[in-house]
Amino acid sequence: MSEKIKVAVLVSGGGTNLQALIDKEADGQIPDAHIVKVIASREDAFALERAAKAGIETAVAKEPQQVMEELQKSGADMIVLAGYMKVLPKEIIERYRNKIINIHPSLIPKYCGKGFYGKRVHKAVLEGGEKESGATVHFVDEGVDTGEIILQEKVPVLEGDTPDELAARVLKVEHRILAEGLNQIAAKIQVEKMKSDEKGGQR
Repeated sequence: MSEKIKVAVLVSGGGTNLQALIDKEADGQIPDAHIVKVIASREDAFALERAAKAGIETAVAKEPQQVMEELQKSGADMIVLAGYMKVLPKEIIERYRNKIINIHPSLIPKYCGKGFYGKRVHKAVLEGGEKESGATVHFVDEGVDTGEIILQEKVPVLEGDTPDELAARVLKVEHRILAEGLNQIAAKIQVEKMKSDEKGGQR
């Protein structure tokens, strides 16, 4: 059996998406990957408590260089951004190209980019008179929410929705498709690693 892909999760807040991943890994729904570290941009991020409770190593890294050091120490093969509110530096994006995924609470390319995060997204969707919204898992590149889309799922916008009600509906989708996206990319990285190991063994 192939070795599991090591995943580092970057967080800034409450960590509900992180908790969904922890639960799904415990249930065997993330077969090819293992969360080895949770790195927070703030020491008061509740996500750190969720990680500690699950026995996952944690770190607080406020500067780009610290983030890179913690990633290297963890031996991570891929990175998941789960409510991470900082833009990753170019060095990390280059080092982990096509191995960093993010979850965004709208149907990209709508309602994304600078300034679109958290409740602001859902407020803008409602103000825009949209009939549907949803969530998007995408690769992280040098832009903000500009990386290639991995998968999306729609939810209806209901008459009289508040931003909180829409957010709750979208969050259920986020929890599911983030794990699906993680599985997809982890499986690809696993295949790449196996091919690389085979090549190495033939030399």
